[in-house]
Amino acid sequence: MTALLELRDICVEVDNKEILHNINLAIPDGEVHALLGPNGSGKTSLMMTVMGFSEYKVTKGQIVFNGQDINELDITERAQMGIGVGQQRPPTISGVKLGQILDFAVSVDPRRNSKADELIDLAEMKAFIRRDVNDGLSGGEIKRSELLQLLITQPRFAMLDEPDSGVDIDAMEVVGSMVNMLFTKDMKHPAKRRAGLLITHTGQILDYVRADKAHIMIEGHLVGSGNPDLILETIIQSGYKACVRCLRERSISQ
Repeated sequence: MTALLELRDICVEVDNKEILHNINLAIPDGEVHALLGPNGSGKTSLMMTVMGFSEYKVTKGQIVFNGQDINELDITERAQMGIGVGQQRPPTISGVKLGQILDFAVSVDPRRNSKADELIDLAEMKAFIRRDVNDGLSGGEIKRSELLQLLITQPRFAMLDEPDSGVDIDAMEVVGSMVNMLFTKDMKHPAKRRAGLLITHTGQILDYVRADKAHIMIEGHLVGSGNPDLILETIIQSGYKACVRCLRERSISQ
């Protein structure tokens, strides 16, 4: 199956320090992959690199999206190609209302207007439409706000950074439903999905959203890929420390 997103031997630096090392990753169209790893392992850095944030300098390799090398494209150009992100800790934007962002998204493509009110109700965000973006919102409310924006813009490929962090049990039901809707092309045929990447430390989101494949990131390296259930079970039983030992043993043997 042809990859929609492919990272080919990518190395990335921030402030002249290499943080991602020879990353190879392929996500076919229609598949949702999970990226697991401990805090500080490079998961968010990988997402920011794919999105094109300027602090993340690709020093080696290619990022290919829909058959096109996007290394030299900026964030806006990548977004226009259909790449979207839901950040773990998006900033508060003073003077910009959530409703203004949604209105702009609808103005770009008026077809989005028919579902806007329905999505706002689903996200339970009606009370925050006239509030500055993310101002005073709880962790769960911020997740719902990010997902609402993605649901209205419908990117072809979405990356969600820790959608399960800072979210209580009751709110996880709503977040999980929204994530599933984001990746569903047609609600009448839920098996047909958009491609995406779920970044998670705990793996809790995988109780609500089915992943086709999982990858483990440790210290800026992808150290393993496979069945999401088996990988998560191994992490729960042995922790990420076992993965770190595996990586270091591999480095010594080489």
